[in-house]
Amino acid sequence: MFTGTPFKIFSGSSHPKLAEEIAKVLRMEVEPMILKRFACGEFYTKAEHTVRGVDAFVIQTCTNGVNEDLMELFIIIDSLKRSFAENIHVVMPHYGYARQDRVATPREPISAKLVADLIAAAGADHVITINLHSDQEQGFFDFPVDNLSCYKLFADYFKKKKLKDLVVVAPDTGATKMAKRFADMLGADLAILHKTRPAHNVSEVTQVVGDVTDKTCLIFDDMIDTAGTVVNGKEAIIKRGADPDVYLAATHAVFSDPAVSRLKAAKFKEVVVTNSIPLSKAKQFPGLTVLSVAPLLAKTIQNVHKRRSVSSVY
Repeated sequence: MFTGTPFKIFSGSSHPKLAEEIAKVLRMEVEPMILKRFACGEFYTKAEHTVRGVDAFVIQTCTNGVNEDLMELFIIIDSLKRSFAENIHVVMPHYGYARQDRVATPREPISAKLVADLIAAAGADHVITINLHSDQEQGFFDFPVDNLSCYKLFADYFKKKKLKDLVVVAPDTGATKMAKRFADMLGADLAILHKTRPAHNVSEVTQVVGDVTDKTCLIFDDMIDTAGTVVNGKEAIIKRGADPDVYLAATHAVFSDPAVSRLKAAKFKEVVVTNSIPLSKAKQFPGLTVLSVAPLLAKTIQNVHKRRSVSSVY
């Protein structure tokens, strides 16, 4: 299927199922790799076969155990680099620490930039990710970054539902550009929620901009963490007269406690996310739909390896 430089897929321990799905689409196998921990907790990684001169694609997302996922990734990259891999492409569907992308109050870190530096220091040549929290984060890297979009994936799904009087709702002003682009793909109107954050993981909706009265609303965001923002958003638009059947879509299902209980209690018409982060059975519930990003990532990997355009993929 591929010619020229050899090409192999490797997987960290954060999302082996996604790696297998990607490999299946490409009609390949995930390369065997030893991933273990010593008694003291230190990671050990080793590719079981030669990687000399290959294009190595490492699948490793960031879950709720983000710190361990990243440390394992750094060691995988280092092991491949020291084994003479030609190019190391990090495929990280959910980029950890993405929300810490600026100094909002004095003395805060920009942790998203620090993680980018650590990935580079480990020896990576390229990162493929999905829906970074802010587009400018691509500038945190000193090598190429493909920041893929899931808009088309979600748009294709919701177009099949043929929802009437649809309004896409941005959960905050920062998500307006993203929501507007998605709304245009669906031929829908746009509404914007204005929120404040009195503390981390705490949000309050103070204003709804746009007409939602008697409309079918779809709240669209890049991630759902504790679900406070989207649940408060649902309450706010219903108070403004929106149809009580509110849909929710987000790329990254972080689902930190108490997200699942909040989403169950909120009774959204449907919650649609991707499998950029693995969801255990405990985090699944009636009304949850998970769309696979494996075809998107597989096609991107294929184009990168063949030195073709990636923008056409999404």
